[in-house]
Amino acid sequence: MPPVKRKPRTYDPALVRAGLIGQVEAVRNAVHGLTPDQLARPSGLTGWDVRHLVVHIAGQIEAVPRLLAEPPPRATAPETDLNTWAVSVAGAAHELDEATRRHARAYDSAARAVDDAVEELEPVLEQAVRADVLLPHSFGAMRALDFTVTRLLELVVHSDDLTRATGVRVPLVRHALATTVRLLADALAAKAPGASVEVRIPPFAVVQCVAGPRHTRGTPPNVVETDPLTWIRLATGRTDWLGELDAAHLTASGERADLRDHLPVLE
Repeated sequence: MPPVKRKPRTYDPALVRAGLIGQVEAVRNAVHGLTPDQLARPSGLTGWDVRHLVVHIAGQIEAVPRLLAEPPPRATAPETDLNTWAVSVAGAAHELDEATRRHARAYDSAARAVDDAVEELEPVLEQAVRADVLLPHSFGAMRALDFTVTRLLELVVHSDDLTRATGVRVPLVRHALATTVRLLADALAAKAPGASVEVRIPPFAVVQCVAGPRHTRGTPPNVVETDPLTWIRLATGRTDWLGELDAAHLTASGERADLRDHLPVLE
């Protein structure tokens, strides 16, 4: 039986906008409270201290107004969707690292880098969540709304990095958290198409993935279930499958319910 083609998930522009505003503000508040000692700590990301991480976050915020200010792409339809972005972004890691280091050299204050990025973002918030505006992304033309959805993911993932590195809690705005969970779950389903395993991340997402016998009724024989934050850390390579399993942060039942070959989704 051929796999059933999944209808792409849609995101409400108003909720995306609210999630962006809320998560940006949570990051900004946390960053302004960091001490020099906290900024000098390892970020958990290879080669970066916390100061580099903060400057990188500023760059992810600033990317929205920067792309909106560029000439529109020649394409008349999107060439890059959210799943394509998620499974491709690891290939741009070297360029992102270089851009972050350049950005860090340009700022004496990491908090000021965030402030400047927020100042640039505020006037374009409405345009940033339009589905009819195409941005000239390096992966191919992308809807402004979709690109802004990816900013929610970047902000949530790096808010968690910041919390883990400094001990300063950066609150995760509910809609930003939900969007991140769903984007990563959908990307897993695209990366490992099929319907033999059901992945549950309550209360935000349920997807089926991995090739094999399709389940049609009753309790699925292969089920993975975990909480939102554990899922995000697994899907982005922050933690590993066996470690989270041993810590009882996830359950996996059934002979096919081992996702190690398909993780991380995004690095």
